[in-house]
Amino acid sequence: MLNDVKVIICGKEYKLKTSESPNYVFALARTLESKINALSSSGTSPYSASIMVALSLLDDLNKANERLDSVRDQTKEYVDEAGKSRIERDAALKEIEVLKSKIAQLENNVKLKELKDSI
Repeated sequence: MLNDVKVIICGKEYKLKTSESPNYVFALARTLESKINALSSSGTSPYSASIMVALSLLDDLNKANERLDSVRDQTKEYVDEAGKSRIERDAALKEIEVLKSKIAQLENNVKLKELKDSI
């Protein structure tokens, strides 16, 4: 469901249709306006300040996406390593069972030999 939200940024009204909650959109608008006003107070026009804020936010977004991609890649590596470790563990458990069986067989052979020797 889309919400109709009206925000005012730097004295200009914007009507938005969004699936986000109105409070979330209001908070975004307040943050954007404060960033624009901070740059405008140093003599930069609101238009130029808006462009600078947009560039800064895009930079933040790109860096966040790069970090997210890095985390995804690292997670994939961990999952792959875990899969390999699981395969190695399963092979080791099978080998242990084979060795236990061989030990039991050898112990039985020793007992049989001892019985033959005692007879």
